[in-house]
Amino acid sequence: MNTLRLDTAELDLDFNATLKLATAIALHHLGDDTMLLSWYDRERDLESPAGVSECHEGCTTKGSWDYALNRGARLAVDFDSGRYTFCFL
Repeated sequence: MNTLRLDTAELDLDFNATLKLATAIALHHLGDDTMLLSWYDRERDLESPAGVSECHEGCTTKGSWDYALNRGARLAVDFDSGRYTFCFL
């Protein structure tokens, strides 16, 4: 999976704004058939699909990342060193 890391701290983007930006990036790089597989919001400690980190307690790899890798994700967009992460197929 390719990872695009963006430093957007100075822009003060919230979750919804970063989701829109990540989706636009994925559409540009992967085409119209791209699909969001998983995401992680460190500030609220929320992830999708919900509960995928339960079996990753104590692991350095977040469950949302592992979920995407095991389902063929092609692009991850990481904002501000893991503040928000979105993985696309």
